Amino acid sequence: MNKYAMETIVGIFVLIGILGIAYMTVNFAEVDFLGGHSYPLMAKFSKVTGLKSGADVEMLGLKIGKVEGFSMDQENQMALVRLRIHQGIKIYDDGIASIKTRGLIGDQYVGIDAGGAGDLLKPGDTIVDTEAPIDIEELISKYAFGDVKKQE
Repeated sequence: MNKYAMETIVGIFVLIGILGIAYMTVNFAEVDFLGGHSYPLMAKFSKVTGLKSGADVEMLGLKIGKVEGFSMDQENQMALVRLRIHQGIKIYDDGIASIKTRGLIGDQYVGIDAGGAGDLLKPGDTIVDTEAPIDIEELISKYAFGDVKKQE
């Protein structure tokens, strides 16, 4: 009986350890099961160069969500970005989404100006006022090859 009691105790500790690791993995990965603490929005961009799935969505310098994925609207020749926004964050239909870069060569993220004069966006709605990312390589090549004109 003593042998089985020891094996049972070890088994319980192993099970508690596995459950603890699973809990920490879900919390640190910020996984939302069934989308309970967030809602989806879409944003239409003319190009999404450098933006990756999982990139942050920020408003007023605070993280309010993540980029969930991409698709293409071939009819309008636009890139559709699926965003997952934290519950309770209000974004209006006159809001603006722009793709920005952290530093000179840092990661790209979506910055949102929430607007305020229009109606609230509902889950699944689309932000239509957007700004595409600045192409640093294009700016550098224009400067290097003399295509930049001075304003006088």
